[in-house]
Amino acid sequence: MGDELILTGKNDIKIFILFLLDAIGYPLTFEDIQEICVNDNFVSYFDFAECFAELLASNNLIQSTEGETEVFSVSPRGRSVASSLQDVVVTPIRERAFRSALRILSFKKREAEISCTVTEKEGRFLVECCVKEKKEIVMSVSLLVDSKERAERMRANFYERPEVIFKGLSALLACEVNYLFDN
Repeated sequence: MGDELILTGKNDIKIFILFLLDAIGYPLTFEDIQEICVNDNFVSYFDFAECFAELLASNNLIQSTEGETEVFSVSPRGRSVASSLQDVVVTPIRERAFRSALRILSFKKREAEISCTVTEKEGRFLVECCVKEKKEIVMSVSLLVDSKERAERMRANFYERPEVIFKGLSALLACEVNYLFDN
């Protein structure tokens, strides 16, 4: 990933946050917004938190409550800023971040539960990953690997992006990614 795909300027980050929230079109929790904004490593967590607070203080974001949950949406002022300045954020960042946001939110809306365990078995390590939706198993996969480090890396990757692994495994099993097999 080149430097052109990392946002470091505060104004660019603020526009990025406003663009994503406006494009999504409904209120989200702080945690969901943060996950979406830092997911593809375009923005660091600390830059996000600082810019988010400034957007809230400048009335570009609206804070409200849904039930007992605190949520945030773009204010009319923020919407105007997002639409007039969205081209400041390069198109590949906008497109990739929006796709990631939809994928993450889709996974959460389905009430997906994830788990991944690592168990030592005779000097090897069994990695067992599971995705449940509404208590029903929709994916279960086990791999036996030779090192604890590899097993732990697999577990960390699964917890970091379970929706990517779920969709990737589904695509692989359905042979929908033929480029992997062409040599």
